[in-house]
Amino acid sequence: MPSPTKEQIIDALRGVNDPELHKDLVTLGMVRNVAVCDGHVRVEIELTTPACPMKGPIRNDVEAAIMALGGVDAVDVEFSAKVRKSHSETPSPLPGVKQVIAVGAGKGGVGKSTVAVLAAVGLARSGAKVGLLDADIYGPSIPKMMGVEEAKPAMSGDENRILPIEAHGVRTISMGFLIPPGQAVVWRGPMVHNTVKQLLEQVEWGELDYLIVDLPPGTGDVPLTLSQTIPVTGAVIVCTPQAVALADAVRAAMMYRRLNIEVLGIIENMSYFIAPDTGKEYDLFGKGGAVAAADELGVPCLGSIPINAAVRICGDQGTPADVFTNGQHGLGDAVMGTVERLAGQISVRSAQRPASSR
Repeated sequence: MPSPTKEQIIDALRGVNDPELHKDLVTLGMVRNVAVCDGHVRVEIELTTPACPMKGPIRNDVEAAIMALGGVDAVDVEFSAKVRKSHSETPSPLPGVKQVIAVGAGKGGVGKSTVAVLAAVGLARSGAKVGLLDADIYGPSIPKMMGVEEAKPAMSGDENRILPIEAHGVRTISMGFLIPPGQAVVWRGPMVHNTVKQLLEQVEWGELDYLIVDLPPGTGDVPLTLSQTIPVTGAVIVCTPQAVALADAVRAAMMYRRLNIEVLGIIENMSYFIAPDTGKEYDLFGKGGAVAAADELGVPCLGSIPINAAVRICGDQGTPADVFTNGQHGLGDAVMGTVERLAGQISVRSAQRPASSR
């Protein structure tokens, strides 16, 4: 049987859907190159994020669809990735930034900044261009967690713009870089508003696939400033497993929705404790709070990050990449799986509808 033509292969791939976007690969523009030679087919699929959690199912479905044509001895599926830019009805002051993701929480102490750092570093490790804005003006912890506590941003030549500090492949800016160590920020709302706008608009972010914004806990001025300044793709809510987390997570979600910011999902931090000697799991703070909150809000629970000494050590030492490489008992896989599901939801929400004007 002769090998199928390029046109026949593309037509067969019209029957293969992206499992998250629920449209076929051809319609989505994800089939980039097709080559056929003596029964060997090579296909390049351009994913909507380098952190795509569905590579395995997509590969299997593409191989099956092509093999079903007959005359094919082998199928080689190669992946590339291009993050799609969220369209907005209004111009963005950050034209080089494709997706802006807010990370927030209904209350403090749930590990929101930890999740923001791990999300940024995880996306960067997947191959994305990532920025991290520490918008927690009163408690800027990102410099220490990224291992650049002593760094001082420079200014770019004639444009007089702030250059972010790069660490672990992430471009980072924080109020912590701009004030003396240990100094408290005692400001009223208008000063916080102006500072957040400055960190957004006067920083030379360059070309980014994702800008992760670590927000202060609660429902204060900063989320409002963010929503009024730039188009935001969506928000991630961080909570812990306790039943009381349900009320806090729902309260935060209602705030984002009032600001016309999509809630991408909930991440449960400190979800369970992994005993370092046995690997056994213990539900120290109960179980099911984040899942119940996600169900009530009609959004996905993006993942659960366990309590593990490695997370604390990496945060204290400014070595977040070690969580992905040295995490014991599946810690790295749990964190990276959460990051991939977040990336998938960003692609889903971007494809469903354009970002509303702010």
